[in-house]
Amino acid sequence: MIHSNRTIAAIATRLGLLGAAAGGIALAVVGVPATATPGSGFAPSPLAVGVLAETMIRAENLDKSAKAANADHWDLMLKTGNDSTVGVDNISVQPGGFSGWHKHAGITMVTVASGQINWVDGVTCTMKTYRAGDTFIEPAGRPHNVKNPYGNTATFAAVQMRPVGTGPRIDVPVAPPNCNL
Repeated sequence: MIHSNRTIAAIATRLGLLGAAAGGIALAVVGVPATATPGSGFAPSPLAVGVLAETMIRAENLDKSAKAANADHWDLMLKTGNDSTVGVDNISVQPGGFSGWHKHAGITMVTVASGQINWVDGVTCTMKTYRAGDTFIEPAGRPHNVKNPYGNTATFAAVQMRPVGTGPRIDVPVAPPNCNL
């Protein structure tokens, strides 16, 4: 399903023409040919966006009475070199839908809520299938395409951390060579 300019304009208005994605949408709205690889049946719904001040924090399991098998060894370190934009989106992908080739300026942590998606890596040209309950991280700057070749709508939540001043999506002008997955 290809969105009409009216649909794109409505989506652009809803998203507030944020960042790099706005560039491609704005071009489509005014009728100038876009050079990106547009998606179809891929609908992000922003839930929240904010700025996290430069931080360095460590979280570790200090409660040794925890019942989890790996509780004694769990810890997390988060360090940013400057302020970061944190965005939370709920995304749906219709059967046969796809995101189009894109990348992000920061990391995106994804948890599939329903259905399943195929994540295609534009560097290695490999595909990984993720199902409801699976979680993965999209690395910064890595071109990829999210696809739903299955019969049901897939939904996932995405939490993104990126440098302040960058958009949530950077369109990739053309599909990576020899990557037809």
